[in-house]
Amino acid sequence: MSEMTVSREALETRVTEALVEFGAEASAINPDATWDELDVDSLDLVELAQIIEDEYGVELREADMEKMKTVGDAVEMVAARLS
Repeated sequence: MSEMTVSREALETRVTEALVEFGAEASAINPDATWDELDVDSLDLVELAQIIEDEYGVELREADMEKMKTVGDAVEMVAARLS
């Protein structure tokens, strides 16, 4: 398995870009923002999980997605699995 080094900042940037693509307001996106606050639904989260898997090789299962309540949760989970 190849090691991938991704900075937390790069990961936050990519997650933010994806959320903006889904229609979230860029100015509202921060680590404490909840999916509800950003109007991100379960289909958007599935798409975000696919982007993360495709780009970083980190698989997020349904149980993982249920634990992620905020943007910061998503970044932390992916960062932890990349380290």
